[in-house]
Amino acid sequence: MNTYAFRLVNVFAAGEVLSGNPLCVFEDGRGLTDARMLALAVQFNLSETTFLLPSHRADARVRIFSPGGEFPFAGHPTLGTAAVVRERTGTQRLTLEMLAGLIPVQAEGDVFTLTANAPRWRAAEAGPAELADLLGLAESDLDAPALRVNTGMEQLLVPLRSEAALRRALPDAALAERHANDAGVVKIYCWSPPRDGVVPVRFFFSKQPGVLAEDPGTGSAAANLGGWLVATAPGMAHRLELHQGDRLGRACRIGLEVAADGAIRVSGCVVELGRGTVELPPALPS
Repeated sequence: MNTYAFRLVNVFAAGEVLSGNPLCVFEDGRGLTDARMLALAVQFNLSETTFLLPSHRADARVRIFSPGGEFPFAGHPTLGTAAVVRERTGTQRLTLEMLAGLIPVQAEGDVFTLTANAPRWRAAEAGPAELADLLGLAESDLDAPALRVNTGMEQLLVPLRSEAALRRALPDAALAERHANDAGVVKIYCWSPPRDGVVPVRFFFSKQPGVLAEDPGTGSAAANLGGWLVATAPGMAHRLELHQGDRLGRACRIGLEVAADGAIRVSGCVVELGRGTVELPPALPS
């Protein structure tokens, strides 16, 4: 039997250890096949599970799996995995190698901050009426413009006019499949206008094919919101606190900073909840 150590951490914790978005981090993924990594992500049934591997380009290589497959980038796995790497190496400034590229992370105490890739964006294919139907809202609930933004993972970003509309949003799973991203996965992010620097947000995604879920805290979407701000208000600086997950009983607090030069940084508190091991027999040859 082969033994694999893992840690459970909560990312974007909001002042209580059982807040934030849970993450499982396997400390050494060597010897695990792609199929085994996916099976472990299904076993833990969290939004994402990560696997640390050696890297010649960074402090560690990170593979990110949801129960539905592998991701090139995700925010809360980046920060949570960085916390494990920081403890193992003692390094406060880290670089993690992912499929989306090299992601720098800065640690200050329990707060970790990633610098996102430069954003790309394009107009949403759907018009306001179709987007309103998708979200179970009236067309008057939508603000503009809806964009597809990518700082490592493309998502559909739809601004709403009010927090009341945000609370009412209930995407239709069948319609959502028509609005999958460039990787064929449903990723929909909505928010209402900021109030005193606080932005309520919600994120809907396909956890597995045909299954639509809501995420308590989404760092990649926060980075893409930064990209939306770069696209719609170029040259302006922003410092916001995103509130996500409260209605799910998993309050998340996500820092978003957009510099005047367009640099996007996402931050959050990471707390460790526990550790364990998994014992697996050697994988059979494929």
